[in-house]
Amino acid sequence: MNSLQKWVHGHWSVPIVSGVLILISFGLEYIAGGAWNATLTSQWWLDAGAHATHTAGVFTLADAFMIAGAVVAGYNIVVNAINALLAKHVGIDLLVSIAAIGAIIIGNFWEAAAVTFLFAVGHTLEAATMNKTRSALAELVAIAPDNAIVMRDGEQQEVPAHLVRMGEIVLVKNGAKVPVDGQVVAGTGALDESSITGESIPVEKSKSDHVFAGTVSRGGFIQVLATGIGADTTLARIIHRVEEAQDAKAKTQAFIDRFSRWYTPAVIILALVAGLLTQDVVLALTLLVIGCPGALVISIPVAIVAGIGRAARNGILIKGGEYLETAAKISAVAVDKTGTLTEGRPQLTDVVVVDPAYDRTEVLRWAAAAEAGSEHPLARPILDSAKEEGVGPEGIPGDVTPVPGKGIVSDVEGRQVLIGNAALLVEYGIINEDGATNRAEEAAEQLAAEGKTPMIVAVGGTVIGVVAVADQIRADAPEMVRRLHDAGVKKVVMLTGDTRLVAEAIGSKTGIDEIYASLLPEDKLDAVSELQRKGYVVAMVGDGVNDAPALATANIGVAMGAAGSAVAVETADIALMGDNLLKLPESISLAKRTVNVMRQNITIALVTVVLLLAGVFAGGVTMSIGMLVHEASVLVVIANAMRLMRNPEDATVMAKELRTPSETSWIVEDDIDTATEKAIS
Repeated sequence: MNSLQKWVHGHWSVPIVSGVLILISFGLEYIAGGAWNATLTSQWWLDAGAHATHTAGVFTLADAFMIAGAVVAGYNIVVNAINALLAKHVGIDLLVSIAAIGAIIIGNFWEAAAVTFLFAVGHTLEAATMNKTRSALAELVAIAPDNAIVMRDGEQQEVPAHLVRMGEIVLVKNGAKVPVDGQVVAGTGALDESSITGESIPVEKSKSDHVFAGTVSRGGFIQVLATGIGADTTLARIIHRVEEAQDAKAKTQAFIDRFSRWYTPAVIILALVAGLLTQDVVLALTLLVIGCPGALVISIPVAIVAGIGRAARNGILIKGGEYLETAAKISAVAVDKTGTLTEGRPQLTDVVVVDPAYDRTEVLRWAAAAEAGSEHPLARPILDSAKEEGVGPEGIPGDVTPVPGKGIVSDVEGRQVLIGNAALLVEYGIINEDGATNRAEEAAEQLAAEGKTPMIVAVGGTVIGVVAVADQIRADAPEMVRRLHDAGVKKVVMLTGDTRLVAEAIGSKTGIDEIYASLLPEDKLDAVSELQRKGYVVAMVGDGVNDAPALATANIGVAMGAAGSAVAVETADIALMGDNLLKLPESISLAKRTVNVMRQNITIALVTVVLLLAGVFAGGVTMSIGMLVHEASVLVVIANAMRLMRNPEDATVMAKELRTPSETSWIVEDDIDTATEKAIS
């Protein structure tokens, strides 16, 4: 398609041609001084049998150009109105069409041209600006890699990214984009993952680390085993999720849509009644133009698109407008301890011996042997420490019986080994008369008070010692809690399966308001339900596995570090792509700002219509002036929503809306659709 064809089919061709024709009309009026000699007489036959002619009226060449301008600008408007009527929908286009056609019939050519021209310009600006609010999606599409270097037949070959096969080795050199999701099998490098996680600092990658398509190498050379290609990459899933989210309607938008379905016909009836009562056709046509709910209809979707786009650019995926509105109402946040408030990488810290017949190494050996068959996250640090000290278990235990919320029972070398809390000992009736049980419980309490997770070890009915593991508190956990409070969250609670002493130690260091400890997965669900019964709108932050029931029950389910989880990206109401806790209060603050903009836009739209209607009945507001003000209100609504696209300089000043402009590029919807298909093909 050449440049001329692109321009003809572009958004601006219609208003430009219409505007030129209107200017020519004004020019002819000016040259003729209002009465140029070149006039055209309109004649047509009324009585074919008698061949009589009738002169209906006289109009100038200037009028002809003015009508042409109205026709050029109004053609698509009338077509859209007819299509809407065929679909049994009365829309804004019908109001403008009736007003323009009526103005031409009564000889008010300038009003017809002005109304259609201004409406066409407004529609074009609206479309262009909506595309700009989708710039986050455009940027995601733009980072989709085009080519990849793969090893085939022992040689480096450059192929289109979508032709890379699963299991192939892809080479990523300095400055290149990673074309697939995969695992590093050789080499080291630093990758800029800001397009996925929103974090600007490059991440060091080495053997066994995971990488994502669309990230950029800032140094080094790595070989990547392709585990996700095309539509199976994290980038493609994010693009798909953002597309769906920006098109999903909020509850307020659904209400506005229902309102406009009744409002628009009501405007037509009002105009008809006013015209009949006053016998003033111009008044009736003006009311049609004034009553256009354009700003009202656009007020919600433009804010949702901008808000979700801004979030996506910062590594926050919000499922849609409904969830954005709900997130703005969050008054309580429930967080899991392990992996959320803590780093999720526990380490063995203590081995306490309570039976003189055993030494430290023996206690660790039996504990590791029992945990060899466990899938619990706390089993790994015990196994790793035992391996480092040369007492790691060989093979796996016989029977392994997990006891939810208490521990695990294993059959090791023909002996029953228990490792867990005091409740596990009670359940299995283990009480040593020599005081070992009491000493173990006292040691466990002391370790728990220090924020560690103790596990009592019993072999063959005898308590022999206590092992403890601890998970480092995230450095930004206290700041996250503080910012959640600043964002309007009234209560931040911890839900954990750990003991109360451990939970309280963590809670005191992070500023948590309330603690629910020693919980099973179903208990977490009950805790969330209890908060909801108390009137809180609850967001639950968890890993999506043990916390699945609570995440499903909460008003908003939040997944942390979702970049590596396809399930989290697709199912979480809010997915924080990176592992940055501060993204949580940022997402709530952004949701509140978006909802505030939606309310402001609705107010602007309604106030504008009311003032214009008052101006019409009071006199002074013409059809063209009404359309001009109407389109101006549409642009004000859009400009107000565009403020959401600015990036906050610092999360601590979000409430004050001190933001720096972000760089965005203009892109048309067709380009987005084409590029999206390319990215996920």
